[in-house]
Amino acid sequence: MMGCGRSKVLPEPPSEVQLDLVKKVEPQAGQAADPYRHFIREGASGGGKAGGGGEKTGSPSPHQSQGPPGGPPDPSDPRRSKAAKYRAKFDPRVTAKYDIKALIGRGSFSRVVRVEHKSTRQPYAIKMIETRCQEGREVCESELGVLRRVRHANIIQLIEVFETAERVYMVMELATGGELFDRIIARGSFTERDATRVLQMVLDGVKYLHTLGITHRDLKPENLLYYHPGADSKIMITDFGLASTRRRGNECLMKTTCGTPEYIAPEILVRKPYTNAVDMWALGVISYILLSGTMPFEDENRTRLYRQILKGKYSFSGEPWPNVSNLAKDFIERVLTVDPAARLSAGQALKHPWIVSMAASSSMKNLHRSISQNLLKRASSRCHSTKSAQSTRSSRSTKSNKSRRARERELRELNRRYQQQYNG
Repeated sequence: MMGCGRSKVLPEPPSEVQLDLVKKVEPQAGQAADPYRHFIREGASGGGKAGGGGEKTGSPSPHQSQGPPGGPPDPSDPRRSKAAKYRAKFDPRVTAKYDIKALIGRGSFSRVVRVEHKSTRQPYAIKMIETRCQEGREVCESELGVLRRVRHANIIQLIEVFETAERVYMVMELATGGELFDRIIARGSFTERDATRVLQMVLDGVKYLHTLGITHRDLKPENLLYYHPGADSKIMITDFGLASTRRRGNECLMKTTCGTPEYIAPEILVRKPYTNAVDMWALGVISYILLSGTMPFEDENRTRLYRQILKGKYSFSGEPWPNVSNLAKDFIERVLTVDPAARLSAGQALKHPWIVSMAASSSMKNLHRSISQNLLKRASSRCHSTKSAQSTRSSRSTKSNKSRRARERELRELNRRYQQQYNG
């Protein structure tokens, strides 16, 4: 999924004193420190998301065979050899403390590698951001401005930071459980109760962020990762490259147009000053997909897509909606509300009867078959539409298309395994 332009407002310094929970390593002697000046860049164009190209912080592919955090890496993983390519770029202070194991993500000006602490053998992820360019400084300032302030079970944790004149190294928790919907497809059962468990964790994290005056502005399934592959894993909110930090009062309003098209709230599209309610709209979209495997708003034509969003035009037709409870639909309707003032806040959403009851009064029908089929169908249709436009894409876009096709094959293989298990 691509963002809606690269413009972004950097978070402002907090008005009150905040406890800094992260150790900051000063620039190496003899190097000039980069102060990361605050600035606003409006009206930039481009298909990629501002500040990182959509890499997943610390999340190896969910289809890779892996154990729980701390387990030995797979020696046959080709990403380990790719990591060696970037090892030479790492500051000696980083490699003195961490063993570089594998490359697990890359963006326009950043790389994410899996590392292991040499003393404790604890695995982590390091995001290396090139700060020589303006966009690199933007994402670095934005993410550090948020992650240095937060400590919550459902938000990826920043461990420490190394800074040089040209790069910043962010040591972070390693999430090895994969993306939300990959896990849903891979499992054999998914009910409304499972959905509420997921949403409770995400809502709890979002409520915490909003309490601190932080708006994520790019909530989507790709940014919700499982901490480990186990069935009891928690969900982690990641990727704060578009996040905004605001103080109380009038300054809580934001104006920058940004986000991922299918998840953008109506008030952003009409370019009105907006609040953290945009995160709740995105959670409404996620909830809709979580229960159906389909998007509430989807159209390859961006203009038609935005018209659907502005009208709040979606329906509960097709499978598996006849098997979804009215209480679940009521929850979605209360967050997918065009008027942000009428939209549930994170705290109110946590008190909605469907969430509070953990769907105990709802049908416990297994929605997995319909959800997985809809997700696979959507992946297939997006792959075909991408193929038709391939001749006009750049070489970078071509690589992205190949990645999508590979992802579709992986999803189909997961579904095949599930069908064998289900029928056997």
